[in-house]
Amino acid sequence: MDSPSVRVVACDIFGTTVDWYTGVTTQVAEVFEALAVSVDAGEFAIQWRELYGPSMQRVRDGERDWANLDVLHRESLDGLLRRHDIADAVDEASRVRLVRAWHRLPAWADTVEGLARLRTRFVTATLSNGGFALLTNLVKAAGLPFDCVVSAELFHAYKPDPRVYRGAADLLDVARDQIVLVAAHTRDIEGAAAAGLRTAFLERPAEKGPHGEADRASDGSSDWTASSFLELADRLGC
Repeated sequence: MDSPSVRVVACDIFGTTVDWYTGVTTQVAEVFEALAVSVDAGEFAIQWRELYGPSMQRVRDGERDWANLDVLHRESLDGLLRRHDIADAVDEASRVRLVRAWHRLPAWADTVEGLARLRTRFVTATLSNGGFALLTNLVKAAGLPFDCVVSAELFHAYKPDPRVYRGAADLLDVARDQIVLVAAHTRDIEGAAAAGLRTAFLERPAEKGPHGEADRASDGSSDWTASSFLELADRLGC
């Protein structure tokens, strides 16, 4: 599909742009080692991530008031520590450090170069469920060449709520079909398409760790598919 009308490339972050599994696992391992806690850090990271969707769904369903992702991550963390019977071993400072782990995640190897190429032709923006401060810290720490940060927090809604996608178009003063949402998650792609955005599915086979099963392009449909930001830049003429 041609891209002459595209003006903005908006990117999902967790799993698409950065490697949350490696980043969170590494930082959980450091905290647990310092506290002499014997819980597998990789499994803990996976279990914590599995609570991500349900915690946001409670907000979408109106079961709880709006809260940003740091608050939801902290609530999920507290519950997970109790599940592993290590709540007494993990002090407040360590819990704060663990929540902040999501602010410091490594970019995939292709991300920075690929985004830099895309930025030569398009406005590049985050479009993530991460909070505004979280995304600002993450972009700075990982050196990601985004022109701006667009967070679900700005709309008090979580993707795939259409208010997030439509709100991004309004903020950036472009038509909805002038934005390409780049994501490694089928539900995000479907939500963006339903809201009128164009979509690019980015394959990230390792997104859920060494034993997880990541979403695949064949699970749905999108305007473009790519295996890296570099390939996406090629496809979009950068």
